[in-house]
Amino acid sequence: MSTDAELVGEPAVRAVGGPGVVAEVHLDHERLLLRPTLRRLGDATVVPEYRAHVDDDRELQFVSICADSFSDVETALAHDPTVANPVLVDQFVDRRVYRVDVTDEAIPVAGIVADLGGRVREATGTATAWVLQLRLPTRDALVSFNDECRRRDVSVSVTHLRTADDDEQPLLGLTDKQQELLTVAYEEGYFDVPRGISQDELADRLGVSKSAVSQRLRRAMTELCATTLRD
Repeated sequence: MSTDAELVGEPAVRAVGGPGVVAEVHLDHERLLLRPTLRRLGDATVVPEYRAHVDDDRELQFVSICADSFSDVETALAHDPTVANPVLVDQFVDRRVYRVDVTDEAIPVAGIVADLGGRVREATGTATAWVLQLRLPTRDALVSFNDECRRRDVSVSVTHLRTADDDEQPLLGLTDKQQELLTVAYEEGYFDVPRGISQDELADRLGVSKSAVSQRLRRAMTELCATTLRD
């Protein structure tokens, strides 16, 4: 029979480190997931939703895409070597959700982060780079991530870095970028009637594309509703 000391002696869940770091990194390589599509489209944004493993040989990725022309999106997906078998699964006024098979041509990145004890908090694909917000246990883990990317010839640059202290967590689960966008939108009257600022002006103010603003607003408002309206 186990003693009380044995039962409480070792935690069932192992912690990977201290407060850790939060880093925004920009990644670029022609074989990163959907990079050929993003380069071809120019002003589109891609936000990954989730992955599903059907069997040992098939991995499905669901992605939300904002673009001016979805016929161009589907042409680009059909010619993208990092994905196969694109299927439209949902559509909205400003975006569409596609399911794609991830091919062996795609360079995996999320696995590197997971192996280092971290997670991807936010990811957005643009014409110039994949922009990731990473939570890693230590600065050394970030250095190791950079080294692993460069070993795969993936261009990597760290554009923002901070300590992941508890008192710096975003409001209501929002990411830093979502919180920044909502703050600027609120202060400039985006939610007023009539609006004091347009999405185009917000995009110029924040130095991002209009489609990125649209995606980020939608995801931020979804998070706020899910948090505040939950029973």
